[in-house]
Amino acid sequence: MHRRAFNLALLKASAAAYFAPRLAARTFADVLPSSLYTNAIVIDSLCGPFTDMDTPPSAEALAAVRQSGITAINYTVSASGFEDTINILANLQDLADHFPDAFLIVRRYSDIIRAKRENKIGIMPGFQETAFLEKDPERIATFRRLGVRIMQLTYNNRSIFGDGCLEPGNAGLSKAGIAAVKRMNELGVALDLSHSGYRTTSDGIAQSVKPVLITHSGCAAVYPHPRSKPDEILKALADRGGYFGVYLMPYVVASPTVPTREHVLDHLVHAINVCGTDHVGVGSDGAIQKTVLTPEQKAAFDKDIARRKQLGIGAPGEDRYPYVPDLNGPDHMQVIAEELAKRGQPASVIEKVLGANFQRVIGEIWGTD
Repeated sequence: MHRRAFNLALLKASAAAYFAPRLAARTFADVLPSSLYTNAIVIDSLCGPFTDMDTPPSAEALAAVRQSGITAINYTVSASGFEDTINILANLQDLADHFPDAFLIVRRYSDIIRAKRENKIGIMPGFQETAFLEKDPERIATFRRLGVRIMQLTYNNRSIFGDGCLEPGNAGLSKAGIAAVKRMNELGVALDLSHSGYRTTSDGIAQSVKPVLITHSGCAAVYPHPRSKPDEILKALADRGGYFGVYLMPYVVASPTVPTREHVLDHLVHAINVCGTDHVGVGSDGAIQKTVLTPEQKAAFDKDIARRKQLGIGAPGEDRYPYVPDLNGPDHMQVIAEELAKRGQPASVIEKVLGANFQRVIGEIWGTD
């Protein structure tokens, strides 16, 4: 959708949704203080606000997302091309401009705190695509000035910076990748190694003088998938002060099993045991809005799965729809908090997993202004 069309359509959205208050979170079932989720900084470290970001939100979708209790999200704004990426950034700004009571673009650490204080959802622009950075690595600095402060250097396959998690060569960071990590450190841009291969991930952790992120992944020891990370990487990440976000994707369990919250919790608890309580969170790799499997949505998923397979970026297990059905919707972070409590995790740990760990690492990378 062109920016002008997006603007006009947004203006038609319901004023009632615009002014809808954020509702109090539902009461926990005798496992946690009712105020914990309401008071916590809640951050999904890879997430979109809506299931369809090309269409202006309905009044109902906007109201539901506002009621999620989520403080901030890392939202992917990159496309394969430079101009397309600029357009996505522009549309994101349009969203925040038209719904200033609901959204805030997070460009510095203090904006996370501001989002919580003002009952808004803070959106941290981030990159997963690398092609436009490969053509001109100095674009890292350009986009940093535009507020993009979380970036991947590889996505599944090989880039000039290093090998992705589907690349059989597993060659690690290249000279260009090492230089890019150094530049990101200098600029205060967080390095995200989620889709990197094992050696690239290890190299990135070792080369970075600042903590690094794995915003959305799983634990290979729980289920060995190319997008998951082995324990030695989790330990190295934690030893350097980094952050590991567990995703809510089918790859937490072997196909054709439909994933459940129990599978996700297995990964979360394992990550806590390996990394320690200060380094783990949730990066759903989905949306705040509930996914509804209408015929149109199924067709869209099927088309995207086929596209990814054709491009060679589809991972094993992409024969299931990309979400966990019983962690699907605006309350997914609260449900995870409840499930962690049922597994014996104390309130102090749950608060860290909900968002305090990600907030801490972002402050160490970006600075706390």
